[in-house]
Amino acid sequence: MPPRIAFLACPATLPGSPTRRPDAFEHDLQVGALRDGLAGRAEVLELDWRAPLEKLAKCQLAVLGTVWDYTDHPAEFLTRLEDLAAAGVHVCNPPEVVRWNADKGYLAELAKRGAPSIPTLWPDDPAEADIHAAFDHFGCDRVVVKRRVGAGAVGQFNFVRGDPALAGWRMGHAAMVQPFLPAIQQEGELSLIFIAGMFSHALWKRAVPGDYRIQSLYGGTEHAVTPDADDLAQAEAVIAMLPFEAPPLYARIDMVRGLDGRMALIEAELIEPYLYPRQGPQLGERLGEAILARL
Repeated sequence: MPPRIAFLACPATLPGSPTRRPDAFEHDLQVGALRDGLAGRAEVLELDWRAPLEKLAKCQLAVLGTVWDYTDHPAEFLTRLEDLAAAGVHVCNPPEVVRWNADKGYLAELAKRGAPSIPTLWPDDPAEADIHAAFDHFGCDRVVVKRRVGAGAVGQFNFVRGDPALAGWRMGHAAMVQPFLPAIQQEGELSLIFIAGMFSHALWKRAVPGDYRIQSLYGGTEHAVTPDADDLAQAEAVIAMLPFEAPPLYARIDMVRGLDGRMALIEAELIEPYLYPRQGPQLGERLGEAILARL
């Protein structure tokens, strides 16, 4: 019997779900690429990460595919991954990677290691006064506020000086505050995908006019690109900075051009990043080979 690979998902992404998100086509594309890459060598099962442990434990390896609701249940999610690992399932990426990567405070650690970074403040629960202070601290007129445990721009805010929406505002979550970088609208966000530590492909992601969110949920578009040698070298350096003995099965390094004209790290996505198979036709094969090497 061929090995079973669990592609872990959630009700918002699983086919046939009545609560399926409009951007869940990304789930279909990524699962399709993985099935093609493993054709005849392994069976790929699309499963809710909350499925009974006995069912999930029948798989030899679990990929954290489109577990897009984990940010609202981080403790439950991590416990499930640890239980899977204890049951003998090879979890990719493993619980220790998820624990480190789930809170965006890891960006401060990478900055200390030399990663090109965006200036950031780390308030526990920012309110109106914190945002006014951030304008002065950064010397800017627009800031972005993100949840430290969050994904896909969900629960994200951006404010300009004098914004009436700030009156009485409070985040309600531990957050990170950064100056808004105009390049995200002018040029977009550069994503570089790595499989088992090796570069696979890259793309620019761009928002629709008037927005800055580059995700497909908000109308963002993607365009394959051959990255500049310096940009690739920076992304490879970030991969080398990750505090793990071996590179993760998959990683997506997202960068944007800072106010100084140099590329800076937005995120090192190691939990459930979309890996853009349309822009990387060899993704399924590369991911399949890397999975089989772990079994």
